[in-house]
Amino acid sequence: MSAAPVAPAALGFEVLAQDGAARLARLTLPHGRVDTPAFMPVGTYGSVKAMTPEELEGLGAQIVLGNTFHLMLRPGSEIVGLHRDGLHGFMGWTGPILTDSGGYQVFSLASLRRIDEDGVSFRSPVDGAHVRMRPEDAMDVQRALASDIAMAFDDCTAYPATAQQARESMQRSMRWALRSHDHYYRSPLGGEPPGSDPPPGHLFGIVQGGMFEELRLESIEALSQREFAGYAIGGLAVGETEQERLQMLDVVAPRLPAQRPRYLMGVGYPHDIVAAVARGVDMFDCVMPTRHARNGHLFTSCGIINIRNAAHQRDTGPIDPACSCSTCRRYSRAYLRHLDRCNEILGVRLATLHNLHFYLQLMRQIRAAIAAGQFAQFAAGILGLPRRPGTPVA
Repeated sequence: MSAAPVAPAALGFEVLAQDGAARLARLTLPHGRVDTPAFMPVGTYGSVKAMTPEELEGLGAQIVLGNTFHLMLRPGSEIVGLHRDGLHGFMGWTGPILTDSGGYQVFSLASLRRIDEDGVSFRSPVDGAHVRMRPEDAMDVQRALASDIAMAFDDCTAYPATAQQARESMQRSMRWALRSHDHYYRSPLGGEPPGSDPPPGHLFGIVQGGMFEELRLESIEALSQREFAGYAIGGLAVGETEQERLQMLDVVAPRLPAQRPRYLMGVGYPHDIVAAVARGVDMFDCVMPTRHARNGHLFTSCGIINIRNAAHQRDTGPIDPACSCSTCRRYSRAYLRHLDRCNEILGVRLATLHNLHFYLQLMRQIRAAIAAGQFAQFAAGILGLPRRPGTPVA
C-alpha cells in the first residue's frame, strides 16, 4: 500500500471547566477527540505491550504514544510509511497518536552518543551502526509516521546538572525547537511553498532548563518565537526529588499559554499525575502501568501490591474489589500469582489490562471531579495513598 498524505484538521483545545488550576478540556486532533486530563499508554515499538488496539479501545484509551527513535531504527520510517495513514495503519490503531522526538532516548544512550550544534551522532543499540539525527531528521520521521502530535527534537538535560550545563543544554534545545518548527511546517522537498505538503498533525514545543527557575522561564520565552500547538514540560522524572519536580511545575505551568494543552512528559505514579493536574497539566504518559505489570506490581484503590508475595498464594479475592476491569471481575490474586510464577504470558496480559484500566479510570475520576468542582477533595484521597511498591496496603 502507498502512503497517502493526511490533511490535518485544526487543533482545537477547549477548556470546559476549571477547579483551581485543574482543567477539564477537550482536544480535537486529526484522528479524533481526546478528553483531558488524559493519560497516554506508551507503545514504544508501535505496540502497547501485551495489548491489542481493540483492548485499548475497550479500556477507554483515546490516544497512545509511539517512540520516534525506536521506530526510526526498527523497522524504519520508510516501512511504516508504506501503510496508509502511517503508524496508525501499521499498528492498527485508528485514534490519535503522539510521537516523542527521540531526544530522551538519545539522552539515555550516554557514552554511545556525541552531541554537537547540528544534532546527535550515536551508535544504534540495535546493530551498532552509526546514526546521525538532527532536528530536521526527527521531523521527517514523525511526518512519515503521520502522528497527530509530533514533538520538537530536544537535548534532555541530565540530573544533576550545574547551572552552566543546564543553560547550554536548554539553549541548544531552544535552537533545535525553532529548527524543528520551521522544518515540520515546511515541505520536506524544500523548494515548494509552505503548505504544499501539509504536515499530518501538530507540533509541540518542549520546555527545558533543569532545576533552575530562571532557565525554565528563558526556555518559555524562547519557544514564544514560534506558534507551537502545545507545550510539553521536559527534563523531569529523570532522578529529581518530588519537591524539585513540583517546584518546577509551580514555575512553568501557569506561565504556559492558557489556550494550549500542557503535557508533562514521562510522569508517573498516580499521585504524581494528580499533583500535576492540580497545577494545570493536561496530558501525561508513562511506561509505569505496563512495566509494573510485567514485574508483578499492581495498582489498587488502596495502594500498590506485589502479586509475587506469598501472602497472595491462597487469596481467592480479586486484585482490587473496587475495580471493574475484566481481570478483577473474573480472576483471583492466587491465580495471577500462579501465572506469574509459571511465566505464563496470560499473567502479563491480565496484569497489564488491570493496570491500564486503573490509570484510565483514574483519569475519568479526575475529569469528573473537576467537572463537579470537587477536585481538591478527590486529590486529597489519592495523595494520601501509599506511594511505592512494597508499602503495606489495607
